[in-house]
Amino acid sequence: MAELAGVLAAILSSGLGGSSVAATRYLAATVDPQTIGAFRFGGGALLLLPVALLQGRRWPARGDWLGVVALGLLFFGAFPILFNASLAYTTAARGALALSTLPLLTMAAGALLRVEPLTVRKTLGVLLSMAGVAIALVTGLSDAPPGAWRGDLLMVAAALCMALYSVWSKPFIQRSDPIAFTAMGMAVGAAGLLLTSAIGNGFAVVATFDAGHWLAVGFLTLFGSALTFFLWAFALGRTTPTRVAISVTVNPIIAAILGATLLGEPLRWNLMAGLVTVALGIWIATTTRSRQSALPSAPTLARSTAIGDNPRSRSGA
Repeated sequence: MAELAGVLAAILSSGLGGSSVAATRYLAATVDPQTIGAFRFGGGALLLLPVALLQGRRWPARGDWLGVVALGLLFFGAFPILFNASLAYTTAARGALALSTLPLLTMAAGALLRVEPLTVRKTLGVLLSMAGVAIALVTGLSDAPPGAWRGDLLMVAAALCMALYSVWSKPFIQRSDPIAFTAMGMAVGAAGLLLTSAIGNGFAVVATFDAGHWLAVGFLTLFGSALTFFLWAFALGRTTPTRVAISVTVNPIIAAILGATLLGEPLRWNLMAGLVTVALGIWIATTTRSRQSALPSAPTLARSTAIGDNPRSRSGA
């Protein structure tokens, strides 16, 4: 049950992340990446910190503080700068496809760091989900502006930051609490973003904000930050990093469906085919093949143990 709750939380987190892309794209036209991140994660930290304090959540132990700070700077500092900057160079479709490398990067990092074993089933599911994203976005991948490759590389770098965070943060979350861990890391990352934005005079643009800008900031703060990354941390505490990361392939699909339903964009065959393919890939990667030989009954286990203890049986006599 905990495994299923983790997978569902990751899918919901990625769905909210997909809806945040539009708000980020809207702000990226006039606001620099550091300032967007400062608004998003500074506001998110202000929402999560009182919740963690009032509810008496278990905070990371003093011995974990250095690790939590480093992870906060990686995920809530470096990641948003790379993510926001990439959308200034490339299209949303190409950026979403580049971000969908996250499950592959997470799976590779987990295997290299010996955190999560590499299996054929998970590999197949990850590759199938990435193929689904490519199918869904095929109509938007050709509309590349000059120098789009820069944005693509920045998004892959952002995905790598997220992959390492997903792999390294699991033990810290299990020793504390998802809300407290996320709030602490987000506060650290937001502090770094606030400092760099203030040095660069990034907040001067606030004087030009209209209602649309503040609505986008509010959406990113509440849904694109506090709720999205609490759900991500909640999922990491209950299932494997790869199973959490593969949910990010839902991100561009949700964005495309919202565009079709809310903005009247055409709902083409490739979007539906991609959605089915992504769903199949997630199912393959997050489930295990059922074995015909289930756990033996007590009498069977006793007999097999007795046979195994017989020296003549082990020698094949």
